[in-house]
Amino acid sequence: MRAGKKTASAKADLKVFISSRESKCSECGRELGRQAWITLLGDAGAVCLTCADLDHLVFLPAGDTALTRRSRKHSRLSAIVLKWSRARKRYERQGLLVENEALEQAEKECEADADQRKYRRAQSSVRRSEIDEEYVMAFAKRIRAVFPHCPEGREQLIAVHACRKYSGRVGRSAAAKDLAEEAVGLAVRAHVRHVETNYDSLLVMGCPRAEARAKVSARVSVILHRWQNDG
Repeated sequence: MRAGKKTASAKADLKVFISSRESKCSECGRELGRQAWITLLGDAGAVCLTCADLDHLVFLPAGDTALTRRSRKHSRLSAIVLKWSRARKRYERQGLLVENEALEQAEKECEADADQRKYRRAQSSVRRSEIDEEYVMAFAKRIRAVFPHCPEGREQLIAVHACRKYSGRVGRSAAAKDLAEEAVGLAVRAHVRHVETNYDSLLVMGCPRAEARAKVSARVSVILHRWQNDG
């Protein structure tokens, strides 16, 4: 138990810096230039990743907490990547260096429970927005009844999004509060359009909303039919 804690601590202490000035490896003598990725080994000074035996690691940018946590857990060797911020006068974390196999394993795990993790984040959002959680769960239950074959956990995600107070979303309508099938269907259709198609990408590219909806309509219908009838 104690040995495991020491190992985790050692991994946390290993750091790689993105240099803000011209650098030279003190071991191989190679000029690394600006923005070089280096380690600092005591009196030895800056050492390139090759000489530090870290060049086999892959970079995972900061941002996805679950992916970072799992990658670090699976990686026998990892290093925090830091860069100096002139504006804040401090080193800021840019991401993590991990073994490629560890990252691939973490990606598989995150993909496997993506919906559930989204739901947990959505639940936190529910509390922050003071949504009636009982109503959200009732709405989610109705979604599952109308669309019994939708992916596990997806009904909660849709309900949370649709039922925010003061949002004007479909889940706040009178029909939705009565859990009418039509209102539930509109919420699910909107979710499928945004999550299961390239609808958002079309909008970003400047495609008019009506045209974008027409382009994805067939795929939306296929998915809704599958979620209702499992094929």
